[in-house]
Order: sequence, then C-alpha cells, then structure tokens
Amino acid sequence: MMNELDLLKKDWNKQTKPFPQLQESDIAAMIHKRSSSIVKWILIISILEVTLWTAISLFFNTDEVMVKNHTEYMIPYFKIITYVNYAVVAAFIYAFYVNYKNISTLRSTKKLMQDILKTRRTVKYYVWYNLIMIGLSAIAGFVLAFVANPQMQKISHNPKAMVITIIILVVFLLAFFGIAALFYYLIYGTLMKRLFRNYNELKKIDL
Repeated sequence: MMNELDLLKKDWNKQTKPFPQLQESDIAAMIHKRSSSIVKWILIISILEVTLWTAISLFFNTDEVMVKNHTEYMIPYFKIITYVNYAVVAAFIYAFYVNYKNISTLRSTKKLMQDILKTRRTVKYYVWYNLIMIGLSAIAGFVLAFVANPQMQKISHNPKAMVITIIILVVFLLAFFGIAALFYYLIYGTLMKRLFRNYNELKKIDL
C-alpha cells in the first residue's frame, strides 16, 4: 500500500507544468515529519538498549565470579571501564536527543538535510563503539576465564587440547560478535536507510 508521500509524488510526477511551490512545501513537510519520527525511534531504542544491558548485568555479579576465580585484583579496573562506558553511552544518547530536537524544529530544507547527515554519523559512531566494546568485553572475559579457570590451566599442558579450545573460543567469539552486528544492522541499519531515503527526497526538492 502506498503511503501518503508516495501518493503525493505520483500525483506530482503527472504534472506537465513546473512543480508548484505548495506541493514542494507539502512534500518537504511530510519528509520532515517522517525524519523526526525516525530519529525519535533511534533515541527510544538506544535508551531501551541501555536499560536492557543494565538489567542483564544486575543478574550477573561479576565481582563474585572474579573473587571465586582469584582475579579480584581486576575488579577496580572493570568498574572504571564500566563507568566510562556508561558515560560514553550517555553522551551518545544526549546527542541523539539533540539531533531529535533539531530535526523536530521546522527549519529550511537545507538545514534538515544537514541534521539528517549529522544524525547518520552519530548513529554510525554509536554502533561501531558498541560493537568494539562488545568485542573487547568478550575477549577480556575469555582471557580471564582461560587464565583463572583451573581446567583451562590443565588444558594448557596439552598442545592438541589447547589448539582445539582456542578454536572453539574464537568461533564462539565470532558468532557472538556476528549476532551483535546483525542486531545493530537490522535495528539501526533499517532506520538509517529510511532516513537516508528522506535525505535523497529532500535533495531532489532542493535542486
């Protein structure tokens, strides 16, 4: 089913005369509304994502695990990394909020196009930051488990078992990273495609 913008564009293309300014304004206003809605969803999803990860972390007491594995000396470092990570994510969420407020404010077509590009860059940096942090966290977890786990220490004396264990860990890590990347691609990637489609429509009007 065609949406309102597609119907307007279809009717617009039937015109043999130059496009009336009213029609251009109508389409620009509709694109503005859709762009604002997309950025609002980016903001909402990022907040829900942080809430989900925070809730999951409450069910896993990493401090107890480290104490059990005799790696409690790493607890202060992990706390610092956690606080820094939350600060960075909070900064991204604030940037999403600013982008949403900017796009929600009715401005010129050119300004809206600039805000859309800025939002896409912010989302791109946010996704890459999260993927890098997920990868580093997984690697750190595997290294700690490998170093502290008595079973792993026994395996280290068996070269064949050591190679098999490393291969399994690498495959698991790649699978975990792939699932995370797929999640971000499906959620944020889809929204970014829609936002960039709006940008291209605005570009046609601005020409």
